[in-house]
Amino acid sequence: MPSLKSFRNRIASVKSIRKITKAMQMVAASNLRRAQDAAEAARPYAEKMNAVIASLAGGLKDNPGAPALLAGSGKDQVHLVIVATADRGLCGGFNTNIVRRARQHIQALERNGKEVKILCVGRKGRDQLKRQYAKRIIDTVEFVQVKRIGFTNAAAIGRRVLDMFAAGDFDVCSIVYSEFKSVISQVPTLRQLIPVVIEEAGPLVGPQGNVYEYEPDEAAILADLLPRNVNVQIFRALLENVAGEFGAKMAAMDSATRNAGEVIDNLTLQYNRTRQAMITKELIEIISGAEAL
Repeated sequence: MPSLKSFRNRIASVKSIRKITKAMQMVAASNLRRAQDAAEAARPYAEKMNAVIASLAGGLKDNPGAPALLAGSGKDQVHLVIVATADRGLCGGFNTNIVRRARQHIQALERNGKEVKILCVGRKGRDQLKRQYAKRIIDTVEFVQVKRIGFTNAAAIGRRVLDMFAAGDFDVCSIVYSEFKSVISQVPTLRQLIPVVIEEAGPLVGPQGNVYEYEPDEAAILADLLPRNVNVQIFRALLENVAGEFGAKMAAMDSATRNAGEVIDNLTLQYNRTRQAMITKELIEIISGAEAL
């Protein structure tokens, strides 16, 4: 039977853990609102840019003079997969769900005979993928020392991706991240960046019903807009990930805090029962000794 001291030590230990998880939950909750606002603010800009590109690129995709980011390299053999996760853990299945979605995409590409290169954004994605795809990981980008993700961080990744595409290192680029829905819901998402995916779109119409006209021509505008779009989509993915990470961490720490409370209640009950049994045993020994006299 465990001693009373061991029960007291375990109870004190679990109480200390509960204080830590509660503090982490409060920190995540305070950061979540700012991260959620940033992610939601980035969505309209990214979606509007997609609409503008779709409107401009409708008749240019099959044109021989179309920008490479729109038309592609003409091949579909080498794929670059950007896997964006968090640098830290303690956020439930947030990182695991992103990596699972990335694995599904990579395995589908390999079954079709494609060559895959992986660029990890975040240490947790690298740690999970290197067990199976260590030779395919070309580099890892970490933001451990970055307090708040900015557009410059996304632009640095975007420049590297664009330089690799210009050098012919890959033909298609996709990014896997987690789209923030709510505190308890983050959806792993796959988005193709290069060549840009053109959705059905008509001419853009202004608030008064006026149709926009562009100058210079569509090809010149797209040559400037498409590289910017890569940076914007990466930035949006990073912001969605930050909001999703804080939401998942808040939910995970809340669950850990409640579980710690249940453990403390169970240990306290066992402590009281053990203490009662020891007192009863001592009383029986005293009474037995008195009767023997």
